[in-house]
Amino acid sequence: MKWYPWLNSPYQQILTCYQQASGHHALLLHSQPGNGEASLRYALSRWLICRHPNGIKSCGVCHSCRLMIAGNHPDFYQLELEKGRQSLGVDDIRVIIDSVYGRARLGGVKVVWLPQAELLSEKAANALLKTLEEPPADTYFLLVCQTPSRLLPTLRSRCFYCLLPTPDTAIGLRWLQQAGFTNLLFACTALRLCTNAPVAAEALLQPKRWQERLALREALYEAHDSGDFLTLLSVLNRDKDDSPLHWLLSLISDALKWQQGAQGFLVNADMTDLIAMLSARWTIGVLHAQWQQWSQCLRQWQEISGVNRELLLTHYLLNWEQGIADVRMTL
Repeated sequence: MKWYPWLNSPYQQILTCYQQASGHHALLLHSQPGNGEASLRYALSRWLICRHPNGIKSCGVCHSCRLMIAGNHPDFYQLELEKGRQSLGVDDIRVIIDSVYGRARLGGVKVVWLPQAELLSEKAANALLKTLEEPPADTYFLLVCQTPSRLLPTLRSRCFYCLLPTPDTAIGLRWLQQAGFTNLLFACTALRLCTNAPVAAEALLQPKRWQERLALREALYEAHDSGDFLTLLSVLNRDKDDSPLHWLLSLISDALKWQQGAQGFLVNADMTDLIAMLSARWTIGVLHAQWQQWSQCLRQWQEISGVNRELLLTHYLLNWEQGIADVRMTL
């Protein structure tokens, strides 16, 4: 397990409650993706299931700890989204529920981990709600979500809510430097693009991923020079990957900031040449309209099951191209 120093405080606070026998049976961890939330969840699970914990640490040597380390503890249940599916169904939840209402196989506690709680279907959420209202003995539920508002209010009310804040920029930069990323401009940009989540920023700074972002910059230059915005299709249309669209939205937002003289608040601080070009070529009305359009596209990706991403992208790119052409004709 890789541990992150900014998790020390929430880990100690949560476990202090469990040590004092006041810990809740259902914990809802609200975290930005890439903030180390998986490590925190694993550490909490290890402590809860350990038979001989040492203070706020699991012993690491008991039979339960060894099984957790090996990844095959029979009383640890993990529910994750299967490939090709966009939601967690009621059948997935019922399988877990049927298991936890029996006795723990090793005589200790049972731990259920649900890493993407907002992906629960309505029926699945209601099934889980009934279990949380009348939980089986010696059973703990660890739910992780990025958007608590997408959960049923009644489900949220049955959990103890815990926000995992991202570390401040100085801590994030120091951690990235220790990980080998010494270019402060790139590291700071990655942190801003990832809402200060250091683990996500580290993943973004990997050469292949960073090159994908640079490819979007080149495609934007080409599209604005040629007037053919469909050239952006290949860099935006990546299977189940929303990041290029987030990058595009951040660049449009930066162009709006540039027009308002707010250069000190840019997210993409390493692409000021592109941002200056966008802000110089297009009016605030065009940029604002495109920001709204691409925000709507992102929502449709996330909320419409089975949406044809390529067709949707083509629609919005042609709208962008036509809208800019109309502005040129009026100048």
